Amino acid sequence: MHIAVFSQYHTSPDCPATSRHYTLLAEIAKHHRITLLTTPAWRSQQLTQEWPWVPPGVELREAAIPYDNKMGPARRALAFAQYAAWAVRAGRRITRPDVVWGISTPLTAAWAAARVARSWGVPWVFEVQDLWPSFPVAMGAVPTALARQQLFALEKRLYQSAAHIVPLSPDMSAYVAGLGIAPANLTTLLNGTDLDLAARATPTTVATLRHAQGLAGQKVVLYAGTFGRANDMPTVVAAAEALVAADPAVTFLFLGHGFYAPLVAAAAARWPGRIRLVGGQPRHAVFTWFALAEVAVVSFLGLPVLDANSPAKLYDALAVGTPVVVTNQGWTKKLVEEHGCGWYAPAGDAVALASRLQAILADPGTRAAAGQRGQALAQRHFDRGQLAGQMQAILEQAATAS
Repeated sequence: MHIAVFSQYHTSPDCPATSRHYTLLAEIAKHHRITLLTTPAWRSQQLTQEWPWVPPGVELREAAIPYDNKMGPARRALAFAQYAAWAVRAGRRITRPDVVWGISTPLTAAWAAARVARSWGVPWVFEVQDLWPSFPVAMGAVPTALARQQLFALEKRLYQSAAHIVPLSPDMSAYVAGLGIAPANLTTLLNGTDLDLAARATPTTVATLRHAQGLAGQKVVLYAGTFGRANDMPTVVAAAEALVAADPAVTFLFLGHGFYAPLVAAAAARWPGRIRLVGGQPRHAVFTWFALAEVAVVSFLGLPVLDANSPAKLYDALAVGTPVVVTNQGWTKKLVEEHGCGWYAPAGDAVALASRLQAILADPGTRAAAGQRGQALAQRHFDRGQLAGQMQAILEQAATAS
C-alpha cells in the first residue's frame, strides 16, 4: 500500500521537538510504502546526528518554506499558504497513493491532503493535532469575521470529506463529534510518548546529569517545551520566582525555546543558578531532564480551546515517573486526578501554582507514589509503538473500504 503523508513540520529525534510522526512513520514504513510531503523548517535545529532525517523506507519530498515560532500571524499565514500550494502540486506528481494522511496543524496542510486525495480519487485520513481554526481564533490571530467564518466552514467540510478522523485527545474527539461527525468515523489516538527513549533515563544517566548541573541536594521543578504565547509563561515565571524565593533548596529549570525566552532569561538573571534557562534539548535527551525533576509543569492559558490539547510534555514526564501539575480544566485535569499521577492549578494564577508546587515538594512520599502511578499509566496507554499500529490499521481500513 502507498501512503501519501502531508505534514508541514517534520522533525527527527535529533530535534528539540516531540517527533510523534517520526515514530509512527518508522513503524508503518516497515509494512507500507510512504511518501512524506513536508518542509525542512526544523532541519537546522538538529542538535545531534543519531537519526536519519526521515526513517528508513520513507520517500521524502520537501519544499523550502521557512517557519519559526516567533513569526507573527501574517508571516505564519503566508508560510501556511505556501506549503499548501506546493503540497497540492507535489502531491499530484507522486505515484498514485492508496490513501492520503493529512496532519493538521495547520488546517491548510489538511486542506492540501484533501485536494490531492480528491485528485487521485482515493480516501484520506485527517489527523487533528490541535483544534483549528478554534485555536488561532482564540489567540486573536484571525482578525476579521469573514476570515473566521471561512475557516470554520473549511474545517467542517474537511471533517465531512475525510474517510476517518484521528484527534489526539478525547476532548478534541468530542468537539468533532459535536459538528455532526459519526462516532464510527472517529478514533482518539493520544499524542503518546517514546518509551524506548524514556528507558534511556536510567538512574546512572540522571545522577550524571544532576552532578554536571550542580544540583546535588536541590529539589528540581521543570518546565520543558515551547515558551509560546499559549503556554502562560508569565504565570510560570512568576511562580518560579516565588518558589525559589521561599525555599533555597529549590531550582526551577526551563527547558526549551520560543516567544517568551527573553522573559525566562530575565528571571534567570535575577536568580542566577536558581532559575535556569537550559535551552532546547534533542528529543532523545529530554527524558533524563524529566527524570531529574521532582515535578513537571504542564501549563497553558485558561482558554477553553486549550483544554482539549494533547501536550507531549505530559506523557514524557509520566513515562519516567515524574508527576505533573496541569493548568488545563479539560481532560488532562481529569486524567491526572483519576489516576493519581498529578495535580491541578488554575491557569493564570501564579500564587496558586507556587503554593501547589510547594506542597508537592514538601511531601516526597506522596510525590513518589504519584510518579509510580503515572509511569504505570504511560506503560499501558501512551506507547507510540502501539499507537503506530493503530494508525496503520486506520489507514489500511480506509484504503480497503474505498
